[in-house]
Amino acid sequence: MLKLGFLTVVLADQTFEQVVSFAADNGFACVETACWPPGKAERRYAGVTHIDVTDLSKKQIDSIHNVLSKKGVIISALGYYPNPLDPDQRKAETCIEHLKKVTDAANKLGLENVNTFAGRDHQSSVEENFKRFKKVWPPIVKYAEKKGVKIGIENCPMFFTGDEWPGGKNLASSPAIWRKMFAEIPSPNFGLNYDPSHFIWQFMDYVKPIYEFKDRIFHVHIKDAKVRYDLLNDVGILATPLQFHQPKLPGLGDVNWGKFFSALTEIGYNGCACVEVEDRAYEGSLDTRKKSLIQSRQYVRQFIAG
Repeated sequence: MLKLGFLTVVLADQTFEQVVSFAADNGFACVETACWPPGKAERRYAGVTHIDVTDLSKKQIDSIHNVLSKKGVIISALGYYPNPLDPDQRKAETCIEHLKKVTDAANKLGLENVNTFAGRDHQSSVEENFKRFKKVWPPIVKYAEKKGVKIGIENCPMFFTGDEWPGGKNLASSPAIWRKMFAEIPSPNFGLNYDPSHFIWQFMDYVKPIYEFKDRIFHVHIKDAKVRYDLLNDVGILATPLQFHQPKLPGLGDVNWGKFFSALTEIGYNGCACVEVEDRAYEGSLDTRKKSLIQSRQYVRQFIAG
């Protein structure tokens, strides 16, 4: 049975125990737990550390398991979304090193999934980035294989504003690129954290790829997006994407969630689906953010049994 959860970034100011308690009290079966290195975030919806993997002791592991067991909640995946293909080699190496620590933590915690980005040099072509991908990513996946962990790449292009122009900071943005990635790294430990919202503003079919890549979908994000055609008609598709679209809670955007969940059930997906809140209309306070998760749960429950 598909399990409903949320990405913990939305509750950045809460402790891990508080997050898990909220999940348990409000009908969520799982949480995708943010595992950035402790410190200041460089961008929105990043820099959150609900589990510090930099030096994870047995005492901390036991404490995490105790909280989860007491509340009847599981961790769907550990989430860390950096840029392993950053053109600054030192930054890229720092990202990769921490991604390995997240992978180690997943192994120690008995978890199967780590979610992340492939990364990209946003000022270089797909072809040039793929040359780097072929050097950087096979060793990362090999490392995950040895740890018994699956790496799920989210399909967010990471192209929203001018500082990510023109190519975005995540290579894995389309089925055409996924085919090349999986041909290069056919490992069963390398797949997708599938989010339909990123196809909305790219004007792409978000249902069809579910069937083609059914064996590569390790995890699912539930986030909606709304194309503002009044703005699009003013700025055109060559504008940076946030000029003409808005991330929304599920049911408040353009995703047909009935078709989406129908496809997931048809391929036999029984993993975790986690709400990711990036709707600015719900960011005013902790109470509002909590309500955004409850509202999302209420909407999504019509498609998920249990």
